[in-house]
Amino acid sequence: MRLLRRFMRPSTRAFFEEADRAGKSFYEKVHGYCYARWPYLYIGVATGRKKLAALLTLPFSLWIVRHNPPHPAAGDKRASFADSYHGKALPLEEATRLVTLNRAVHVQDLEQVVPYKQAREIILRNPERIVLLDCPCRAVQENPCLPLDVCLIIGDPMARFILDHHPSRAREITPDEAVRVLKETDERGNVHHAFFKEAVLGRFYAICNCCSCCCGAMQAHRNGIPMLCSSGYLARVDAERCVGCGNCTRYCQFGALTLEDRTVRVGGECMGCGVCVSKCPKDALSLVAAPEKGLPLDVQRLAGPGGSGN
Repeated sequence: MRLLRRFMRPSTRAFFEEADRAGKSFYEKVHGYCYARWPYLYIGVATGRKKLAALLTLPFSLWIVRHNPPHPAAGDKRASFADSYHGKALPLEEATRLVTLNRAVHVQDLEQVVPYKQAREIILRNPERIVLLDCPCRAVQENPCLPLDVCLIIGDPMARFILDHHPSRAREITPDEAVRVLKETDERGNVHHAFFKEAVLGRFYAICNCCSCCCGAMQAHRNGIPMLCSSGYLARVDAERCVGCGNCTRYCQFGALTLEDRTVRVGGECMGCGVCVSKCPKDALSLVAAPEKGLPLDVQRLAGPGGSGN
């Protein structure tokens, strides 16, 4: 492997060197490389959109499932697929803070923030390097939601890796442009998720701006694979302000809002993403802290004034 690295692109070599420092196994290195190198094929197979490719890559798929089964048997201590690959909902303000960091960040011990066994660390080097990527989930759909370029890859080495290997689908943008993307996707009713993946260095690497009709993770979550966790907030309704227009229910990506007696009710499916808040014309909705759902991913608070978070 080390001999092969002499012939690799600098960004590929940087990925493997970072994986070495993180103590990743051979499986994790190969899995992470394949995921980042061929994300459209990977997501297409995972979502069942590329059936022929699924047959051709069956041995690799079985290898992944063997290491990370979707639902481990009772007493099985192995991590599930959701443990190794998951997203945390972010209200717009928190997502904005994450893309406007101007310093390196290293935050560990995120059990109360990201409640999974694996992939719950934040290490951002060059956080100002942000790459806008065509969403793999949307790209493999026959009639995807538009625009396609809504995924934000943040920090090296992943941002540089994606930029080098997908020049026709990715471009580097400034933090200000990333904020614009977040605001525009928020206006469309998309949910911001901070994604973590064990094979991608076991840490946060992207903000995906998701819609339930295209997002593979949201569909898997709806079908019983708990790939998403709450923002740490819940939507709250001011009954005196609510006029029962139902606008918020049309935008809720999780089906958590219902209209009863011309007043909106919030169900247990609420992820605290905040989409409904911005869609209420009467300001009858707000987000309130819900510690039982976990803590918010406020990177600036978690990292502290010094930036390391350790």
